[in-house]
Amino acid sequence: MKNIKTLILFLIAGIFLTTNANSENFFAEAKKKYDEKSFEKSKFLFQRNLVYNPKDAKSYLYLAKIFANEENEIEQIKNINTTLLLEPDNEEAMFILIEYELKKSNYSKVNELKESFILICNKLCNEKKNIEKSLKDIEPKNESQ
Repeated sequence: MKNIKTLILFLIAGIFLTTNANSENFFAEAKKKYDEKSFEKSKFLFQRNLVYNPKDAKSYLYLAKIFANEENEIEQIKNINTTLLLEPDNEEAMFILIEYELKKSNYSKVNELKESFILICNKLCNEKKNIEKSLKDIEPKNESQ
């Protein structure tokens, strides 16, 4: 009986280790395909990675970039919002959302996001000036009322 319990424990541990290794392989392969500009294959692999690791913010971020490339704004923003939900200090996702809101001329939302972006920026801090310049080009809505 003791041998059976030990065997079952090893089987369960092996399944968990194999599942984790598979999810790592999916992300690495998806990133490789993304870098090769093979977006359909990488999209499939990122989605497959999310099956094994549904809280992987990087997969959602890359999916958002793929959907942006495909000009599918609804899916792009859905994945950006999921990225920010899982990882609120992801400056790249925040910047993509700011760019989207700038394109939509959503002055108040950009202003709000800009304040958060300033607090979390590390690599993209130089974009802060571009955001502020773009904000000046947008006429504030609802402020004249």
